[in-house]
Amino acid sequence: MTYVIHGATGAQGAPVVAALAAAGKPVTALTRNPDAVVDGARVVAADYSSTEELTEAYRGANGVFVHLPMVSEEDRQTYARNIIAAVRAARPARVVLSTSGAPTDPDTGGAAAMLASGLADSGVSHAVIAPTFYLENLLMPFVVDTVRERGVLPYPIRADFPVSWASHLDIADAAVALFDRSDVTGVVSVGQYPAITGPDLAKAFGARFGQNVDFEPIAPEQFRTSIAPLIGEGPAADVAGLYTAMSTLPDRSIAPENSAQKLLDITPRTTSQWLADIGL
Repeated sequence: MTYVIHGATGAQGAPVVAALAAAGKPVTALTRNPDAVVDGARVVAADYSSTEELTEAYRGANGVFVHLPMVSEEDRQTYARNIIAAVRAARPARVVLSTSGAPTDPDTGGAAAMLASGLADSGVSHAVIAPTFYLENLLMPFVVDTVRERGVLPYPIRADFPVSWASHLDIADAAVALFDRSDVTGVVSVGQYPAITGPDLAKAFGARFGQNVDFEPIAPEQFRTSIAPLIGEGPAADVAGLYTAMSTLPDRSIAPENSAQKLLDITPRTTSQWLADIGL
């Protein structure tokens, strides 16, 4: 029996592997590279595009942590269908899905919503972690380098737009807790509450860097141009579209009634705590 972690060498999966290994749990790290070395884990090569490989990896597992990679929406929907089929065939004891900030409302028709709905219909014990924005987005070179060089934190949201930011470390804490808390099902929102604004982020960065930092709202199109070299043109356009759609909303705050704070007694890191934890 083991805990199977998707993207085990990536930004989301690696902290989950580390947290489980630190707790003495047996871990299977899923990766497309069979030669990868992951501390504290057995490495298994499995691809989202292969239902057979996923089924074999999931069979007999205590838990599976899954999230969809940042690829085209068409590929994400294919991967979601494959994961659902593998879960139904292998019947792992528990599945924890991170939406990575994507909507879970079935009416959206998105891959994350499809995956959440498929898990709900599978009959397998599961929970869905729903973050809003990741603090790690602020580590992209065009953001953090601008903070250092100009004392400006650029991001594609309004200055008065409150967000319940969360880190990948917070997601790992919630995932590990949810593996042990089979009584908690459905959606668990993970993020700072009350939500904070862009100027609040800038203030935390300024305190950490010992300089004045101002927040600068930028257009989603400028964000797209900046992230395209990192994630590709198609995914970058999808991300920019999400920020454009969000520009009409009042906020991206979690609801306290289904928060990790209430359901799991876990309080996500403040921005200052996160900056200290990652040693920036």
